[in-house]
Formats: sequence, structure tokens, C-alpha cells
Amino acid sequence: MTRWKLVIEYDGGGFVGWQRQKSGASVQEALQDAIRKFCAENVTVWGAGRTDAGVHALGQVAHVDIARAATARAVRDAVNHHLKPLPVAVLEAEEVDAHFHARLSARARLYRYRIVNRRAPLAIERGHAWLVPYALDAAAMHDAAQVLVGRHDFTSFRASLCQAKSPVKTLDQLDVVRDGESITVTARARSFLHHQVRNMVGTLALVGRGKWTRADVAAALEARDRTKAGPTAPPDGLYLVEVRY
Repeated sequence: MTRWKLVIEYDGGGFVGWQRQKSGASVQEALQDAIRKFCAENVTVWGAGRTDAGVHALGQVAHVDIARAATARAVRDAVNHHLKPLPVAVLEAEEVDAHFHARLSARARLYRYRIVNRRAPLAIERGHAWLVPYALDAAAMHDAAQVLVGRHDFTSFRASLCQAKSPVKTLDQLDVVRDGESITVTARARSFLHHQVRNMVGTLALVGRGKWTRADVAAALEARDRTKAGPTAPPDGLYLVEVRY
């Protein structure tokens, strides 16, 4: 039995999320079906990040145990062959130690959220960014974001259905950068609460519009009450970019 580490890219628009569910197509199920077709084995693919419906990945990491002998290249290419025509691709396959766990061994997860700040609707990037037609002050958003960096109780930015045992997380990075009409929010932490990144982005957008200040973000964090923070940004703009070990 060989444990394989897979680096995966996918368009989350047509999926109910990473995790297999009772109804709807999931990325996890797509990978498990492709691996079963390749090696005639029923396997469980364990992902580093359980992305929601509509959330994309450029560098999701997963692991799977396969009995069939194969090279890394053969695993990657065979799984990709059986994934067609789904918008999921295995970028890398690597044999790893049996103690490696895609989720539990992760030391950091890096997410990026893309905002397109313009009046005209999205054509090419529809479903892959959040269109905000109102002027946003990215510098003010970045300044307010620094209030959230560090170890805090993030209850105000946690989904009501979040299953994490504790709302306390350490946010290592939260940067907001504008490049023309594109605004990118980069968030890095060992782990995140359910909807945490999207709730932080929705809150920072209020700052960008001039409706909130840095002090308002601090007050929302301190309140430890989801109703005191901003709205949840749509999933379209969120990407799991990298998982570090």
C-alpha cells in the first residue's frame, strides 16, 4: 500500500464543495471515482481544505492510499484521464510517508480572494471573482485588515454551522492589494473557521466603501457575535492557493 500526496486544481463552480455529500457532485467524490476506475480500488481521498460550493483551488492538497504499484507520473496521468471532462486536475503526485496526512500535517493554508472593482459586468471572469461596482479604497481595507491579524476569538467571522471546537485562531497574514481594477485579499493561517475568509472579506468591503472604519472592524471582532460583522462575500472569488507542510 502506497500513500500518495496529490496537488489538485479545480473550478468549484459546478460542485457542492470538496466534501462528498448525500446529493450533488463533490470534488472528493470525483477524485475517488477516477481512482477507482484507474486501480479498481474503493478509496477515500483526504483533503487539506474542505472548500465550499463555488470555491476554487489552485493548490489543494490531498492524500490517498493505493495498493496498485505505479509511478508518480502514471498516477497523475491516469487519474487525470478518468477525471475528464470535469474541471479537476491533479497537478502533482508524490509518494509520501504513511504518517503524512493532508489535513492534520498542514502547517499553513494560503487563500486568495479576488474582487473586480468596476461598473461593467464580468464576462470572462464570471464565477471566478466578486464583481463590486462601487469604488473601494483598498488601502483603507488593508489598514483595517491588520486589526484581525494575530490570535483572536473569531466568533464574529464564523459561520453558524461551523463545526470547529474553538473559535480561536491565529491569523498570520491578511493583505489587501489593488492592481488596476483587481483587488486581491491574501489570508494565511494554520487553519480557518467555516466561512472565515469570506466573512472577513465581506466586512473589509464595508470599509472599502467608506461605510465602516478600522475601529468598526475592531469592535466587530471584540463583540464575538456573527451579527456584528459584515456580510459573507460570495464564493466565486475565493481560491485555496497553497498548503504548506
